[in-house]
Amino acid sequence: MKEIKRNLYLNRLISRKENGLIKIITGIRRCGKSYLLDPLFKNYLISEGVEKDHIIKLELDRIENEKYHNPKALNEYIHSKIKDDNMYYILLDEIQLVKEFEYVLNGLLYEKNLDIYVTGSNSKFLSSDVITEFRGRGDQVKVSPLSFSEFVLAFDGDKYEAWNEYVTYGGMPLILSKKTDEEKSLYLKELFEQTYIKDIIERNNIQRIDILDNLINMLASAVGSLTNPQKIYDTFKSNGEKEISLNTINSYISNIEDSFIVNKSMRYDIKGKKYIQTPQKYYFSDIGLRNARLNFRQQEENHLMENIIYNELLIRGFNVDVGVVETRENNIRKQFEVDFVCNLGNRRYYIQSALNLDTPEKTLQESRSLNNIGDSFKKIIVVKDNIKLWRTEDGIVVMGIQEFLLNPNSLEL
Repeated sequence: MKEIKRNLYLNRLISRKENGLIKIITGIRRCGKSYLLDPLFKNYLISEGVEKDHIIKLELDRIENEKYHNPKALNEYIHSKIKDDNMYYILLDEIQLVKEFEYVLNGLLYEKNLDIYVTGSNSKFLSSDVITEFRGRGDQVKVSPLSFSEFVLAFDGDKYEAWNEYVTYGGMPLILSKKTDEEKSLYLKELFEQTYIKDIIERNNIQRIDILDNLINMLASAVGSLTNPQKIYDTFKSNGEKEISLNTINSYISNIEDSFIVNKSMRYDIKGKKYIQTPQKYYFSDIGLRNARLNFRQQEENHLMENIIYNELLIRGFNVDVGVVETRENNIRKQFEVDFVCNLGNRRYYIQSALNLDTPEKTLQESRSLNNIGDSFKKIIVVKDNIKLWRTEDGIVVMGIQEFLLNPNSLEL
C-alpha cells in the first residue's frame, strides 16, 4: 500500500504548534488519528530539528504502558523526561484511557516549555467532552476518513477506477490494504458492529440495541433525503413498535452524531435568512460505512455523490446547510431546494449536485433553485460526468465531480 499523505491535517497541527493550548485530535475510530500524530507529525518535528529526546510519545493502548493509565504515574513519567528549558512536545495517543486525564493535561499547561498533542477514541472522548473538560484550553482538530483526493494518491489505479472504488467502499484508510471485495465488505461490516455500535452502547448504556440498529439503517437509507426524529418515530410506531418514545429516538440520534458516524445538516431559508428546525438531512462521515450498513444495496449514485460532496465541504472547513428558496408564482408559494449553502468567513457558495445535465430541460431543472436565490454569491452545479468546466447563460458554473474533488481551489474556478 502506498503512503497515505494527510497534509491537510498535518498543516492544521503545524499551524497550531506552540499556541499554548492542548491540541486534541478527534474523529471517528480508525480514520487515521494515531497515524497523523506518529509518524506524520512526529517526523515533521524531527525534520525541523527537534531532538528525539524532546518528543515524549506514549501509546496508551499498548499493554506495556498500562501503568500510565494512572494519572499520577503519567504525570511523573512526563516530568521525568524534562531535562532542560527547551521546548518538549508531548504526544499522547488514546488519552481517554487515563483516569481523570483532564487534570493531568490541564496541569501540564502550566509548564511553559511543553507543547501538548493528544488523540482520543470516540467511545469516551467526543466533541462534547472536549468542550466540557478543557473549558477553553483545548484546540480541536477533527480528522475525517480519507477524502477522494487523499484516496487517489494512495490508490493503485487511475482516478476513474479510484472513483468506482471510493463510491462503494469509502475512505477508511485500511480499506486500501484489502485486496478483494469480500475483504473490504467484511472489514467495514465488522468495523461497524464490533467498534462503533459497541462504543455507542458502552458509552450511553443503550438498552434497546434493536432500535439503535434499525435507526442507523433508517439514516443510511435516508441519505440525501429530508427526515426528522418525528418521522422516524412514526415509522417505528407504524411497524408495531409500542415501547418507544420520541425522546428515545432523539437521544439515540444524538448518540450516533456524537460518535462522528453521521453529521446533521440543518435547513436554511436563504431569502428569509433563518433556520428551519425540521426536517433535516443526515450524511454519513464515510460512504463505505453507509453502504456496509445496507449490505451494499441502495447504491443510488446521486445520493452517494451528494454525501461525498457534503463531506468534502466539511473537510475544507465550511459550515454547510441545506438551502431552501421560497418564491411566489401566481400567488402560489413554491419552495426549491439548494443542496448546499456553504459558508466560511465572508465566503459563500451555493452548490447543487446532479448526475448529469444531458438535456436543456435537465439544466433548467437543476438551475431553477439557484437562479431564484437573487444574490451575487457564486453558484455551482457539480455533475458526475468528466466534463470541461462551463457556465450556463445565467453564469452558473458547471464542473465534473473529479474536478471538484481533486482541485483544492475548485470553488474559485
